Amino acid sequence: MQTNFTAEQLADPHVATSETILRKCVHCGFCTATCPTYVTLGNELDSPRGRIYLIKDMLENGRPADEQVVTHIDRCLSCLSCMTTCPSGVDYMHLVDHARMHIENTYRRPFWDRLTRNLLAAVLPYPRRFRLALRAAALGRPFAGVFKRVKGLEPFAAMLALAPRHVPKPSPSARPGTHPATGAKRGRVAILSGCAQPVLKPEINDATIRLLTRLGVEVVAPAGEVCCGSLVHHMGREEQALEAARRNVDVWLREVEHGGLDAIIITASGCGTTIKDYGFMLRLDPAYAEKAARVSVLAKDVTEYLATLDLPQQETKRVTVTYHSACSMQHGQKITTLPKTLLKNAGFIVRDPAEGHLCCGSAGTYNIMQPEISEKLKARKVKNLEATKPDVIATGNIGCITQIATGTEVPILHTVELLDWAYGGVKPAGLA
Repeated sequence: MQTNFTAEQLADPHVATSETILRKCVHCGFCTATCPTYVTLGNELDSPRGRIYLIKDMLENGRPADEQVVTHIDRCLSCLSCMTTCPSGVDYMHLVDHARMHIENTYRRPFWDRLTRNLLAAVLPYPRRFRLALRAAALGRPFAGVFKRVKGLEPFAAMLALAPRHVPKPSPSARPGTHPATGAKRGRVAILSGCAQPVLKPEINDATIRLLTRLGVEVVAPAGEVCCGSLVHHMGREEQALEAARRNVDVWLREVEHGGLDAIIITASGCGTTIKDYGFMLRLDPAYAEKAARVSVLAKDVTEYLATLDLPQQETKRVTVTYHSACSMQHGQKITTLPKTLLKNAGFIVRDPAEGHLCCGSAGTYNIMQPEISEKLKARKVKNLEATKPDVIATGNIGCITQIATGTEVPILHTVELLDWAYGGVKPAGLA
């Protein structure tokens, strides 16, 4: 793609990076076939190619974001399926991240949109606040129907629909501390406690810690860790995201210096995609660029790390598992076969759903901010998952678990919960 940025514009490192990305696009349109919003809506501007044109026009002309640009960028799930499909290697992820920063800095959103975004940014990254909000949801449920019918309040109806009826008690695994290895110690890792996951499903990290310590790995939950920053990052609130990244970099490198770390274990693939990108996000910060790059290298999805431990083959179980590959796992981190191989070796019958490349519609806060599109994607995903006749659905991301669980009666668990059970742990409570 030909670009016409001025030398003055290219002096901005963010613009220079976007210009390099734009030049790689050859307008082939392969991305449209695998883009969930284009497949759902059929609008060229709701495809990666269409959004690239909008972003190029906006940045090249130095214009503030307008309503049209915001509408179509907001509809992007950041599922990154387009990057898996693209034959030219267009780095759409960093391009759309820059566009969202530009929107945040140049566009004044309508009142209800601003309120919703401010509320999400002030609550979701903080486990205590999030827990209180979920408990308060019981008071709001009688008004869900009203919220759904009033323009601007639809996200609040979506929040209430997603909020669980029962909020689990806090788990000790979410508190800072060290979980010693059982038997001979063969490694030491840090675990990301996270923000939404320990509130919604604390049993995921519980299972991870049980499994790793049984395998001889010491697991540390470091003090001072905060949200990975992905939520505000995808809202274009870059300074907030970078501040969270810096805090986590300091926390994890302190553990590297005092006890050594083989890896930073992440059990939510959405968080993993962001943490693996810390090196890029902080590349312009001279105090953190090198440190962030070290952290990005250490960051591993739990299945990546487990694959290095040579787990023994288990006897076949009469349990059929359909594996839902989260977008942040398959497109963001390029982890595709590892989780399925681990499940097969653990004795499960593993099946793949049709259209496995398409997003379930969760995408961070997308199912709140774009509930209509999200519902269509969820229905499509659930139909494909249920068609495989599974006993249980497995995935590696809390957002997908929450989203899909609202559309099916089939139990849905994190991959590590099944692996923990297969290798001597307790049977997951959600499995009949």
